[in-house]
Amino acid sequence: MRPVTQPSSSLRPWYREPWPWLLMSLPASAVAAGLVTWLIAFRSDDGLVAQDYYKKGLAINRVLASQERATQMGLTASLQQDGEQLDLVLESTRDLTLPDQVRLSLLNPARAGFDQVVMLQRDGKHYKGKIRQVRDGRWNLKLEDEGGVWRLFTETRLPLLAPVRLEP
Repeated sequence: MRPVTQPSSSLRPWYREPWPWLLMSLPASAVAAGLVTWLIAFRSDDGLVAQDYYKKGLAINRVLASQERATQMGLTASLQQDGEQLDLVLESTRDLTLPDQVRLSLLNPARAGFDQVVMLQRDGKHYKGKIRQVRDGRWNLKLEDEGGVWRLFTETRLPLLAPVRLEP
């Protein structure tokens, strides 16, 4: 019968071997990446662009009707910016009486908190108004009368370096 031998002293404990650590590092890195992703998502929550998206979806027919009405009226507009001053020329191919005041909405497609509405007052052939400082970038411009009967729309970059045209 052979005698039972003690393990040799050359065997190292498991925590001194590289393979267990390598195998444990893969799940640990996945957990760490998940936590970092969650932290980024939590800190940069943009929320909804439109708070009442459902009502806006239902109102699409009114939007289409107001754009059609602007087409029937032959409306177009040209908008220029000089610092905070806006200068708008509203024209019609038909013989219409244009309103004394129009509403220009500057809509940021990414952040609703930056949106602003400017009431432009008629001054002869031009409409004038002032805006607050806006962030550089892409914006949607919506021009409409106070009653929302007609509407002109365009996408552009602000600040305006050249006149921009708004059409139905």
